[in-house]
Amino acid sequence: MKLTFCETICYNFYLKFNLSINYWFFMRTKKAIIGISTNFLLETAGPELGQERVYVNCSYIDVIIQAGGIPLMLPFVENEEIVREQMNQIDGLILSGGIDVNPLLYGEQPHPMIGTIFPRRDTHELHLVRIAQETNKPILGICRGLQLLNVAFGGTLYQDIPHMVNTGIQHCQKAQKHVPTHQVDLMSGTILEEIFETSSLLTNSIHHQAIKELANGFTVNAKTKDGMIEGIEKNDGHFMLGVQWHPEMMIASDTNMQKIFNYFIQKVKDYGSI
Repeated sequence: MKLTFCETICYNFYLKFNLSINYWFFMRTKKAIIGISTNFLLETAGPELGQERVYVNCSYIDVIIQAGGIPLMLPFVENEEIVREQMNQIDGLILSGGIDVNPLLYGEQPHPMIGTIFPRRDTHELHLVRIAQETNKPILGICRGLQLLNVAFGGTLYQDIPHMVNTGIQHCQKAQKHVPTHQVDLMSGTILEEIFETSSLLTNSIHHQAIKELANGFTVNAKTKDGMIEGIEKNDGHFMLGVQWHPEMMIASDTNMQKIFNYFIQKVKDYGSI
């Protein structure tokens, strides 16, 4: 049957509208791909002696999957073109925990109590942060990841809390890593308060370094009773959130910590129209 001119116009409009709806639905239901920065390991014994490895803890993978995302490890490379291609493959970035950030990056000489550093990882993550900022991709920094974010934007760190700060709180706990050992107070009106809907949390604490001078453009969203900064967020519209504790490790004892990853994945979808 031959369509009239008006029927043809209506039919073509229907096809285009239907395709648009299908495309929108596909983009909204697509899973977010979350890049995870990797840690470094040098085998010092056994048959693998001398082997260099990159890895992430399984807990990062588990919480991303639980939040509806797809985890993707980002091995460190120094070629900026390759780093840019890594960023092209992901929708959001998690800066994971691990070894100390090189103090030369924030203008200080190494303190006698500084831990292991690995400049190649620092360089890679600084590239990741810069490209994420250029492309407006959300970032979640955890422990070292929070510290790296602060350094990337001009902040500094206490290289060793016990030797540099008069504090009465243990920040590198001896309890199992999933066990909460100190209280963290959340600042009113911040993202963290919105996520957890409370003014304080009990968290684990597995760090000997902390933010000293806060980078410009960030707001403190969490502190311990001794004044140590436990969380920061960017206040310029680009989603960057950092926490000093390890929520991914706490899921075993506190499922409430999954909220931070659920929130992050949703922000990634909002930013990328996924």
